[in-house]
Amino acid sequence: MADAPEPTPSAVPGPAAAQNTAIEADPHNELEEGDDDVSEYGASDTSSLGSSIYKYRVENGRTYQRDGTYFMPSDPHEKARLDLQHNLCILMQDNRLYISPAGKNKPLGRVLDAGCGTGIWAIDFADEHPETTIIGVDQDAALPTYVPPNVEFLVDDLEAEWTYGRPFDFIYMRMLCGSIKDWPKLFNQAFTHLTPGGYIEVLDPINPMQSDDGTLPDDCAVIRWNRLLLDASTQLGSPLDSARLYKTQLAEAGFVGIVQTEYKWPMNSWPREKKYKDLGAWTYENITAGLQALSLMLFTHVLGWTPNAVEALLVEVRKDMKNRNIHSYWPVYTIYAQKPE
Repeated sequence: MADAPEPTPSAVPGPAAAQNTAIEADPHNELEEGDDDVSEYGASDTSSLGSSIYKYRVENGRTYQRDGTYFMPSDPHEKARLDLQHNLCILMQDNRLYISPAGKNKPLGRVLDAGCGTGIWAIDFADEHPETTIIGVDQDAALPTYVPPNVEFLVDDLEAEWTYGRPFDFIYMRMLCGSIKDWPKLFNQAFTHLTPGGYIEVLDPINPMQSDDGTLPDDCAVIRWNRLLLDASTQLGSPLDSARLYKTQLAEAGFVGIVQTEYKWPMNSWPREKKYKDLGAWTYENITAGLQALSLMLFTHVLGWTPNAVEALLVEVRKDMKNRNIHSYWPVYTIYAQKPE
């Protein structure tokens, strides 16, 4: 499988163009039996940790944090998917690590990557901004140990009280839907820990997926799966459509100058336009690589399904996800806002 062109991160100033117009489908989308949807587009110094507490459990062949606060696994397969997802995010934003004006008018002294995952965004940001100190925080203790000298990774719960001694000039949050129960509290803490004039930026998808041309039938497996996923996450208290409320919640926390940009992640390479086709290929790789991870805990623990029943549904979901005649996509919101000077 040929590799897709890997995006080169670059924090070029200026807002990204809105992408909420309808996407035109590629008319040459016939999929031969056994054909792979993404055959043209494959995916694909030390600092200290704040804690040495490693608490995991193994369930259905996947490794999870033992406290059960997050439904996604924490194992090598998931970490590889998260690094792939990083490339998808910056490709979506025209090869930029972020889109807010942070750093345009004054240097960024301290940056917080809140919920840093594998740490790849913090490390890329540190390479581009050697003058900036980046703190990456995640509840998963398996964080990188060999990093640029201006990066530090800490193990902490973002929903606990923040105890950082000094404020930040920029706070970045990405793909935290499904892991945060109290977004207003989180945004209030971010507001308190920003310098005056500092920025916050949040990136999250919206579930369930959508279609603009009626090619996503209600009875197909992929939309059924996605709606059940949203229902289970809502029952768990961390809904996968939380980004719908971020703009209002940021305003209520005191932020101003709020800008929300909507992007679209096509389910596969069905679009005609090359950028969307590439985004769809990356999305296909990202979601199919994480399909089991996304589903197992929510379906078995919350909805009461057996692992075998989940796997049977996912067989049908994978078939739908390869189908270029289904012109579906996930809306993805990037929202930034400023703390008043």
